[in-house]
Amino acid sequence: MAVVVVESPAKAKTINKYLGPDYTVLASFGHVRDLPAKDGSVDPDEGFAMTWEVASDSKKHVRAIAEALKSDNRLILATDPDREGEAISWHLKEALASSLKKGKEVSRVTFNAITKSAVSEAMAHPRDIDMELVEAYLARRALDYLVGFNLSPVLWRKLPGARSAGRVQSVCLRLIVEREMEIEAFRAREYWTVTATLATPRGQEFQARLTVLGGKKLDKFDIATAEAAELAVQAVTSRTLSIAGVESKPASRNPAPPFMTSTLQQEASRKFGMGAKACMSAAQRLYEAGHITYMRTDGIDMAPEAVMAARDEIGRRFGADYVPKSPRMYKNKAKNAQEAHECIRPTDMSAAPDKLRLEADQKKLYDLIWKRTIASQMEAARLERTTVDISSPDGQVGLRATGQVVLFDGFLKIYEEGRDDEDGEDGARLPQMIQGEPAEKRQITPEQHFTQPPPRYTEATLVKRMEELGIGRPSTYASIVTTIQDREYVRKEKGRLIAEDKGRLVTAFLTNFFPRYVQYDFTADLEEELDDISAGKRDYKEVLARFWRDFTAALKESADLRISEVIEKIDEFLAPHLYPPRPDGNDPRACPVCGSGRLNLKTARSGGAFIGCSNYPECRYTRPLSAPGGDEGAALTADGKLLGHDENGQPITLRTGRFGPYVQRGEATEAEPKPPRASLPKGWSPDSIDLERALMLLNLPRQIGPHPSDGEPVEAGIGRYGPYVKHGRIYANLPEVEEVFTIGMNRAVEVLAQKAGRGAGNAQTPLKELGEHPSEGGPVAVMSGRYGPYVKWGKVNATLPKGMEPEAVTLEEALKLIEEKATKGGKGRTRTAKAKATAKSKTTAKAKTASKATTGKSAKTAGK
Repeated sequence: MAVVVVESPAKAKTINKYLGPDYTVLASFGHVRDLPAKDGSVDPDEGFAMTWEVASDSKKHVRAIAEALKSDNRLILATDPDREGEAISWHLKEALASSLKKGKEVSRVTFNAITKSAVSEAMAHPRDIDMELVEAYLARRALDYLVGFNLSPVLWRKLPGARSAGRVQSVCLRLIVEREMEIEAFRAREYWTVTATLATPRGQEFQARLTVLGGKKLDKFDIATAEAAELAVQAVTSRTLSIAGVESKPASRNPAPPFMTSTLQQEASRKFGMGAKACMSAAQRLYEAGHITYMRTDGIDMAPEAVMAARDEIGRRFGADYVPKSPRMYKNKAKNAQEAHECIRPTDMSAAPDKLRLEADQKKLYDLIWKRTIASQMEAARLERTTVDISSPDGQVGLRATGQVVLFDGFLKIYEEGRDDEDGEDGARLPQMIQGEPAEKRQITPEQHFTQPPPRYTEATLVKRMEELGIGRPSTYASIVTTIQDREYVRKEKGRLIAEDKGRLVTAFLTNFFPRYVQYDFTADLEEELDDISAGKRDYKEVLARFWRDFTAALKESADLRISEVIEKIDEFLAPHLYPPRPDGNDPRACPVCGSGRLNLKTARSGGAFIGCSNYPECRYTRPLSAPGGDEGAALTADGKLLGHDENGQPITLRTGRFGPYVQRGEATEAEPKPPRASLPKGWSPDSIDLERALMLLNLPRQIGPHPSDGEPVEAGIGRYGPYVKHGRIYANLPEVEEVFTIGMNRAVEVLAQKAGRGAGNAQTPLKELGEHPSEGGPVAVMSGRYGPYVKWGKVNATLPKGMEPEAVTLEEALKLIEEKATKGGKGRTRTAKAKATAKSKTTAKAKTASKATTGKSAKTAGK
């Protein structure tokens, strides 16, 4: 028998069906080794030697493989067919070195699809591990480690609040930040268009746009004002119009090539709003189930047998007219395409989406892949594009109408690629028109427009841009986009990626002090060098040595930087966007509150950045970094924005403090150093706060009335854990903040009764009883809590990890969570831990007593 190792249990299960009982198929659960997260894991002084360790979670998987090898003499490494898969196989071989002695055979197999034929073919042609691919992996891993572990500490010291920098992630972040800066610098320009609804002599209406005015062809901004637009309307209205020319041209549209990783992520984002990470997760499951070919690829070519299968399926479903005379061949245009893989396609072209039982996200993605693959081998769509020119007899006015007719739908019958922009094809079908016949005017309409700023990146357009620049590779796109969001450098809002203040600061810092390492060309060139390593054209240690020499020099230059110098430089770099010109022509850096101070960049202890006045603390004006050029009078300041006065004449102000925006009644005095304040509840923006809403907050808690059972007061308020109602010692949470201001007695009594029903007198029912603790005794159960399900044993409460279903928890898993919680100390310690601690303290006390006694005797003896 032979031991076959793959990455995941799902892949192992599928392969096991094809190989039968002569093979033991086990999963490594991804990478089994990694560089320890500490200094020295990569040593440039020792030829970039790397220290690897088996991850704690992977030790049991390695042991299982080693155990299987005791009775089997062959190890077959069948991880994914790319650089990362080759690295996993190499790591497994290294980690299993002690079990592979005594002449055991090790081989490597790869297959692009998990089908019986592909797996059988791979097993018949084993090979050795490709060390060129492994060295390309080692170079990337070393570079990422060296940049991360040397550049990130510089950020921590010089730029408070920054979390990390990465070789590719920082360049990706720069793209998003620069797009945001382009948007802020953008100034809209007004322009007008004039559209006419015209009719043929047969009464058929069509739309035409004014293109000639005063005998001159119009440019985009020639009609710049409403007055000019009205004059244009009068010019068209006052003249008779006729058809000056009709031109029809045949056209065709060819299908898009089949998917590779980047285009799949882009199309899934456009059509389903699916993020890169979610897309790759669904694709991974489809691959492991044997439905599609490998999903991390730069290739768009298709295996000859797959092309013929697609053509057969097209003919069967749509007829011979939809099958081109010869197969379509696609060639990758990317100059940096890595290891040659096939495109992403179905393994069985006849397996239409409606024939497979899949989860919702997998079904949507498979439907997309199947349609794109089939369409890529279909006949082109044939169109007829028509242009009609309409003019006045004197030639002073001219209009144009465009349209198209689909003569043969071809591949459009099944699939059409999505678009990132709003520009579509030429208009709909036009009525039949003859040159020289009149065009009757039905309606002439002017329309105002403004130029639009460049759009923010979506995950789809960001991946597309990274691909165009040669930054990153298929296996990294999803993780890069996820990392910059996890670091809180970027947030995703309505599908668009928006740079946060931290992200702006990091980009400004790196652009000023490490410019080479966020340059697009430098990063792309380095990617090409790494690809050359995988092709055997470069030595990976030479690439690392050249990079490290220049990188350490840049690090040394930053060693003497002072934080004040860094902030000053960043302030200067971001100045055009932080301090845009004011409409009144005044100095954009002049403080709008005190007038004498100058605005400059400041950083808070929390790591955030803001604009403040140089006269602090005398002047406490501040405004957010991400809102330059806003309403200066409405800015939130430490001295407050005056909202009005209460019935006693006290000023009510909106302020910002260490913990965010809040409202305040009155001012601090010696008699009252802490005037009444109330923080804005979650979801309430400072822009939405007026005098009425501020007083509602300041007047909390709100008295609802006496409880009908005992006359004790019932009140509503907002506390540490959110909105609540209170009766005596019973607090009951409310689902919405707004309910605090509207809840009546009936609703309050109901909510309080529900909370009381879960009190001490009515013990909560467990979601699942797991049994007795095997060594300490006492029931172990899964409970439902305020912050989600948790495991309970005695006084130990251990929250379930994200993704662990309460119904699926076993006693063994629960005991592990309890033990982990107990080791953290505090209230979570077990009875055993407490007993040990008590015993230890008693022993220590006895020892101290004995020590004192001995010391006393010695002192007396010395005195004698």
